[in-house]
Amino acid sequence: MKRQFAVIGLGRFGSAVALTLADMGYQVMGIDRNEELVENIKDAITYAVTADIHDEKMLEALGIRNMDVVVVAIGNDLQASILVTLMLKQAGIPYVVVKAVNDLHGKVLERVGADKIVYPERDMGIRLAHYLGRANILDFIEISEEYSLVETRVPSKLAGSTLKETDLRARYGITVLAIKRGAQILVSPSANDRLQSEDVLILLGRTTALNHFMRKAE
Repeated sequence: MKRQFAVIGLGRFGSAVALTLADMGYQVMGIDRNEELVENIKDAITYAVTADIHDEKMLEALGIRNMDVVVVAIGNDLQASILVTLMLKQAGIPYVVVKAVNDLHGKVLERVGADKIVYPERDMGIRLAHYLGRANILDFIEISEEYSLVETRVPSKLAGSTLKETDLRARYGITVLAIKRGAQILVSPSANDRLQSEDVLILLGRTTALNHFMRKAE
């Protein structure tokens, strides 16, 4: 049986989460106080309802306890996001994901039991900075406090070399997860695969090591 999701707060972030989950084939319930936001999304997800997110009885009547995952995507109302998160965890929701606007907000959410805290604006800012600051980088994703995933064009210095000759693992502690070559994707490439100038590398490693490699490769 597929997991059921609820998204509380249907602004830009919340609606994007709800619509994407619905496109993936999941049952999604969207909840917001703003009737217009609910109207905008109601035909694209399983169920959308206008409700007071502070009303615990209302949320229970909507079947919030039946959800496997609830995403709290409330905008800048920090108090509301904290109280709703606490309410959801006390209701026994297995996994609660909450949008935070800053580190202090995130720490409070962690204290009240949020299972995962996301920082959309901060994370997008980091990705944009890496994209702008490194000419070859196509995408940059932090997967933990120490490690990141980078999609980058092959630096001109490495074109024509085999992966063994680049020695990225020994020199930088970087793992080449895949090579994108046009429409082809080489997953877990071998040491003898030779890099071409139009290739795109998908790299995994410590963020500091990846930055060091990109600086050296420029």
